[in-house]
Amino acid sequence: MKGLLVGRSGELARLTRVLESAAAGMAGVALVGGDAGIGKTRLVAELVGEARERGFHVLAGQCAELGDALPYLPLADALRGAEPVVREAAAAHPMLGQLLPGTESAPSSGLTQQRVFGSLLGLLADVQPVLFVMEDLHWADRSTRDLLVFLSRMVQTERVCVVGTYRTDDLHRRHPLRSVLAELKRLPTVVSVELGPLGSGEMSDYVATLGEIGAQELGLIVSRADGNPFYAEELFAAVAEGDSLPDGLASLLMSRVEVLSEPGQLVLRAAAVAGRRVEDELLREVSGLPMAEFEDAVREIVSRGLLRVDGYGYAFRHALLQEAVYTDLLPGERTRLHMAFARLLTSPAELAHHYLAGHDLAGALAASAQAGRLAERLGAPAEAHRHYDQALGLWDRVEGAAELAGESRAELAFRSAVMAADSGDNHRAIVQLRALPQTSEVSERLAYYRYEADDQPGAIAAAEEAVESAADPAALARALATYARTLLWSARHREVEALTTRALETARAAGARDAEVGALLTLATYLEHRGDLDRAHELVETASTGRTGDLAMDLRARFHHARIHYEQGVLGHAAEMADDGIQMASETGLRWSTYGTDLRFLRFLIHYVAGEWDQAEAVAAGFGARVGRLPEAILSSFALFIEVARGLPAVDDRLGWLRPFWSDELAAYMSRGLAAEHALWRGDPATALEHVRAVMAPMVPGDPGVLRLAAVGLWALADLGTTEGADDLLARARFAVESGPTGERGHLGPEGLAWAARVEAEWHRVHGRLDVELWRKVVAAFDFGFVYETARARWRLAETLLAAGDREAALAEWDLARQAAGKLRAVPLENALLEFGRRARFGGGGSGDGGLTAREVEVLRLVAEGLTNREIAERLFIAQKTVSVHVSNILAKLEVSTRTQAAAAGRRSGLLA
Repeated sequence: MKGLLVGRSGELARLTRVLESAAAGMAGVALVGGDAGIGKTRLVAELVGEARERGFHVLAGQCAELGDALPYLPLADALRGAEPVVREAAAAHPMLGQLLPGTESAPSSGLTQQRVFGSLLGLLADVQPVLFVMEDLHWADRSTRDLLVFLSRMVQTERVCVVGTYRTDDLHRRHPLRSVLAELKRLPTVVSVELGPLGSGEMSDYVATLGEIGAQELGLIVSRADGNPFYAEELFAAVAEGDSLPDGLASLLMSRVEVLSEPGQLVLRAAAVAGRRVEDELLREVSGLPMAEFEDAVREIVSRGLLRVDGYGYAFRHALLQEAVYTDLLPGERTRLHMAFARLLTSPAELAHHYLAGHDLAGALAASAQAGRLAERLGAPAEAHRHYDQALGLWDRVEGAAELAGESRAELAFRSAVMAADSGDNHRAIVQLRALPQTSEVSERLAYYRYEADDQPGAIAAAEEAVESAADPAALARALATYARTLLWSARHREVEALTTRALETARAAGARDAEVGALLTLATYLEHRGDLDRAHELVETASTGRTGDLAMDLRARFHHARIHYEQGVLGHAAEMADDGIQMASETGLRWSTYGTDLRFLRFLIHYVAGEWDQAEAVAAGFGARVGRLPEAILSSFALFIEVARGLPAVDDRLGWLRPFWSDELAAYMSRGLAAEHALWRGDPATALEHVRAVMAPMVPGDPGVLRLAAVGLWALADLGTTEGADDLLARARFAVESGPTGERGHLGPEGLAWAARVEAEWHRVHGRLDVELWRKVVAAFDFGFVYETARARWRLAETLLAAGDREAALAEWDLARQAAGKLRAVPLENALLEFGRRARFGGGGSGDGGLTAREVEVLRLVAEGLTNREIAERLFIAQKTVSVHVSNILAKLEVSTRTQAAAAGRRSGLLA
């Protein structure tokens, strides 16, 4: 029984605005909270209708009270009931297909949860615009909560709207959803809608929509319902049937159940044990009634509005009704019904739930172990960990536990620890592993997790134990590979080559391809640092050939293959390798995994260095500015390379979102380092120097990252006209070149050497010495393919040549720099070059720049391409009216009357070279 939507126009309007924003390409998330029965589902149903009218595809699913037992339940529910076009699109993403009933889950090949998340993101992009509704999040499993967080952060420019509902009255102080909601509500993409009780006038209007009722009864219902629409519906039904009105909602609900026939009550009690929804055949089997009597009972229940038909089964009209019936069951009755369901079900997670509720501990242990393995294959590590821990908790209370679980207690505990780590709880994994007998396999994982947790001494000790206790060649190979990795950046790094050589021999003899690739990559990194580039290239190429069966290892191999080529300036080969890795990540749903993201970072940098800035900007558009967590902040920081260099208006907004993360060394290095350049282009060297000093303060002596920062800091000192601090910047840069992070001179790639050369030249510039040869070396060093930095170096070389009296050479360098800056649309550099050109009186008279600003030159270039004002505005992210003003100024300054004449004048003057 549902009336019209009354008293929720404000809340519906807020949800509709989120939907409209999504339709326009600004993804959004809405969280709808309220007490049970307050009207959340009714409100969302109205939004679903609105979405369908607007052409949205709708995915809608519910969580169930089984809690963590069934991973991704609302997603599976949504896919099961999706439109044919959506199901067809989902078929292209095999990881999603595994969530549907009757589908076999494939063996895990690593990073399964990240593949599920990435696959869903791909599906939403394929079928957009789409509204994805997840109801009853207060019952959500951990993986569903993680999925909600992932979607809330990752969908930004897609036409996607995500809506979740939850009961506020169920969120006790330690409820796991509370912290998730607190985190999400801080995000700008998330809208929180809280439903309160309806007012007495609104409640009267609502009850009136349910049917004819007298004024006295109406007043009684309004006063008793306390603003809760569901309570009002139940009161209305009781009045309509001539029943008395008992106190309390639970009593009212049960009074409606008690008027059913005996078979009807029996069927409804069985349905309550099943949960919110139950299949017809299963319910009939559990009830034990003959077919005709069962059908009469169900027809009676449905006619009274207690259950509704839902597909091939039945669902309670409201969760409160199911809870009331279940709570009213006698203990023995409840146990018997749970065991009846357990005898008929096949889902391990549901079996574990019913066995445990039916006090069959042996059955619960066996089903929990099986449910854990299934959750592991489905990419739900948190649920797998919970199931394994539940089995371990029952272990001492059950005879023959190992036979029931299908493995020993130590093996099951090891699985549980690995799943804890996979779900992000490394601390829990380390605690569990330390409590186990220290076999080689246990010690190797312990070393790996401790290394990830920055516990290098603990990682080394555990790795040594893994090597010493290895009982077979494959275990020894993995232990040796991990041991070498823990030593790579330690004082014992000289041992790496011998360890990896031994690991490779052992892995190849044992056929342990994952250990072989791990050892190859560690050795390649070590040799790269030592300067043996030929061997490093050979090793990463071997590591990237074929697949190991471990997707994380395969992506890691392709990332390092591309990275080493990039850092040696071999940009074409680096691009090929990065594209190969990105394709693998996309095909496997791992675009947002650690190495999937790193590969896209790297591809962005390759575009940036090679001067492919339109492609770089397109990639950077996917690096959302509205960040809430550290990994997102680091991702966002990369976009500043192109935004700062092009002088885009998005820089200040992005920096505002990144500022809270400046306590992290990497986030600060990326974003504050580029904020320093942004300040320099704006004529604020003092702020630039403040950024540089703040970032360099915590950096390890010898870190090559100081080279770029030192060069920027010296640029700031030159602009400030002071030498204070210049010698310290030079000393830190030289130490990085000569000693490196391990205290020994390591290999620097062409970019590192170029920055080192620039530091030397900038230091002389700070001291007033414009050394032509030093700046020629900087130009030559960056000319390995770094288009932008070569142009910036030519700018300084032109200044130096002019000061030395070589005007012709200065003009040539200036012209080369201006052409490169123009092609890149590097507006701040173009401005600097035009200003320098004016001071130097390069290209005077009618053949000069005509007094055009860098922005006007940029607009002129697009006019020459034949673009309209509207198209130019879209390309440059400025208003069409602003473009019109620029065009008028261009025509006036070039003393022409048409756009065609302006383009011709620009070509004659060299502005469009």
